[in-house]
Amino acid sequence: MDFYTLIQILVSSIAATSAMTLFSYAVSATARELYKEPVLLSYILSHLHLEVSPNVKNMLAWILHYIIGFGFVIAYHFLWIYKVLELTWPIGILLGAISGIIGIITWFVLFKLVPQKPNIDFKGYYLQLFAAHIIFGFIAYTVYILF
Repeated sequence: MDFYTLIQILVSSIAATSAMTLFSYAVSATARELYKEPVLLSYILSHLHLEVSPNVKNMLAWILHYIIGFGFVIAYHFLWIYKVLELTWPIGILLGAISGIIGIITWFVLFKLVPQKPNIDFKGYYLQLFAAHIIFGFIAYTVYILF
């Protein structure tokens, strides 16, 4: 992978992760629920007895959130360059939906790992998470093709 392609993937993943996060924060505020992925990741890290300060946990949660987004866009990139899937906006949305299902399964498992579950509306969280990932997939596609 050349430097240009790495930048293309990095910028696409930052834009897509930021867009989905803004959506999650907006839904969280509107619904008056905790649907903020970085905050929930920090909650998970706290309950996994990670021995660092709360500020470091919050920073790690944000970094982890963006690394996961980067991983999804790398997967999209390989699906597109090897012509497994077409580089089109409907496929971007489909990849976002698939990522959303993966995200829901992952969060379900993460919440099972912690002894004390966060006090959230899980059904609402999973629904907004799915929608957020559709936005992620569309934005990842859109920024990716700008290169």
